[in-house]
Amino acid sequence: MDLSKIKPAKGSVQRRKRIARGEGCGSGDTAGRGHNGAKSRSGSKRKLGFEGGQMPLYRRLPKYGFKNINRKNFRGVNLDQLQSLAERKNLETIDIQVIKDNDLAGKHELVKILGRGDLTMKLDISAHGFSAKAKEAIENQGGTATKIEA
Repeated sequence: MDLSKIKPAKGSVQRRKRIARGEGCGSGDTAGRGHNGAKSRSGSKRKLGFEGGQMPLYRRLPKYGFKNINRKNFRGVNLDQLQSLAERKNLETIDIQVIKDNDLAGKHELVKILGRGDLTMKLDISAHGFSAKAKEAIENQGGTATKIEA
């Protein structure tokens, strides 16, 4: 078999129809666009969501809700997760980098420490936020909860 002799299957490849190239080509005078009207003109398109003059769906439905552009989304990390991490890695201080390195939060996420679970050892933790219960639990064990700015 010679690769230079490979051809597509017979009938699978057709020539492009050359429209608007005169009467002789068979699709000359209106170029397949029918007769007059907006859709026969170049650059014609309907407005997005246009429903033929009927009130479009996006205007029929009521407006609701509010998006606060200043909202900060925190990734929650619980005390029981930090406890097991500290026991496995034998840590006394846990900062943002340790949390991210151990896949408890993403690279660009803000971290908030939440109060689920028990803390049984003294830990010095720094994060972007702390719940009241988590901060109390950390300080009851003699550790520190340091809030860092985002």
